[in-house]
Amino acid sequence: MPVATRDIKRRIKSVANTKKITKAMELVAAAKMRKAVNAVLETRDYANTAWEIVRNLAAKTDRSKHPLLQRKEQVKKVGLIMITSNRGLCGGFNREIIETVARYMREHKRQDAEVEAEVFLLGKRGRDIMFKHGHEIIAEFTKFDVATRISEVTPLAKAVIADYTAGKYNKVVIAYTDYKSAITQKPIIKKLLPIEREDDELGFVDNERHQEESDTRDYLFEPTPDAVLDQMLARMIELQVYQALLESNASEHSARMLAMRTASEAAGDMIEDLTFAYNQARQEAITTELADISGGRLALED
Repeated sequence: MPVATRDIKRRIKSVANTKKITKAMELVAAAKMRKAVNAVLETRDYANTAWEIVRNLAAKTDRSKHPLLQRKEQVKKVGLIMITSNRGLCGGFNREIIETVARYMREHKRQDAEVEAEVFLLGKRGRDIMFKHGHEIIAEFTKFDVATRISEVTPLAKAVIADYTAGKYNKVVIAYTDYKSAITQKPIIKKLLPIEREDDELGFVDNERHQEESDTRDYLFEPTPDAVLDQMLARMIELQVYQALLESNASEHSARMLAMRTASEAAGDMIEDLTFAYNQARQEAITTELADISGGRLALED
């Protein structure tokens, strides 16, 4: 068999093996995605409602009662929590969230060139890229593929709250990928601190309906506003970080499932093309051999 056909046959085998791997990875990502999506849907309404209550409190409560409610006159230093994946092979998932963060910081620097950002990182893939953008990574926390407990983000939430309360940052935001559907995920930057009324919420929420409801609510603090705010505000920040992690995990596994499905389909198309090329090369080889045999026979007859 000619060398060309052997090479094509070897490539077909190699691509077929790759297709098996990408198909297996697609199935694994799909299983993780189902778990992650269930976790998001179970907590999203609670997280949205809790954050709505906190923002209403911020609008109606004397901001001097708690440092997490106090606005800073000028933003000079931003604490940025960024959630990326631990591994690649998930399409544009990491690239999109990092580009969103870069645009956000460019906008801040356009307003004030002295603004700096320090990054708290969840997910290993964002580390090298953030260094290239010139942002200092203050801390990197372990990120699990499927989050199951809010305690997984407690150290991160406590570190951010402590730094903001100490005056290290004028603003704290969290960058994550919001899960819309299996084929749609949206990078989002959400402000956590200071807690204010105006801001987007996690997931799908009818903001006008919530605004109408919130305007009629009154809150009674027991035993005292200080005691309630100390416990509640820190817990709600922790909850928002946890919900953002759930949203990001669901988005990551959805993106990886689609990426692996696309890779499997591309491998299948490549196998078809290589098979066609193999058959052509084989046919040409057979035709050449027949021509040589016929030519030899004619030479013997002469």
